[in-house]
Amino acid sequence: QALGIRNLICITGDPPRMGSYPGATAVFDVDSIGLVNIVNNLNQGLDIGGNAIGSQTTLLIGVGANPGALNLDEEVRRFEQKVKAGAEYVVTQPVFDVRLLENFLRRIEDFRLPLIAGIWPLTSYRNAEFMVNELRVPVPDTFLERMRKADSAEAARAEGVAIAREMARQVRPMVQGVQISAPFGRYELAIRVAEAIGPR
Repeated sequence: QALGIRNLICITGDPPRMGSYPGATAVFDVDSIGLVNIVNNLNQGLDIGGNAIGSQTTLLIGVGANPGALNLDEEVRRFEQKVKAGAEYVVTQPVFDVRLLENFLRRIEDFRLPLIAGIWPLTSYRNAEFMVNELRVPVPDTFLERMRKADSAEAARAEGVAIAREMARQVRPMVQGVQISAPFGRYELAIRVAEAIGPR
């Protein structure tokens, strides 16, 4: 907080093999629920052990969720635990299927947390397959086929932006905001999506 940080998103994270250091050892001392508990304690002036620390933080606590989780019951159960631990808003994994988001929103509506939908401009057919196979983010066959048909890297990126624009337009009336990712540092793709959807 001394650095001006006001908002956190508490997530368990991806296994190291998905990042820049595939040989790194994964250490998960706490999961996202435990991390929310820790930050919530800090906001109440308590350390990890529940001891008073003399002052308190004022951090806004966000969490992640996957509306397309294979086991949605478990996803909702964990979401409820995150809320009980102190979560104040949620950011979803990338959304490519509006029906899955609608179903998830129905399941969590009683919690009344602001939801920000993740929007990801796909960059290639391989990127779309990675979403499905590694990140367990459902991508409809129609979108996979559109990405597969792209006959160049530039065409694939353009198709990915078009899909992201469609998704952003569809989900905006249902959620409190969208988070447009810049895949692999390609900020221009995120900008192209944002320009198409305009201000709220």
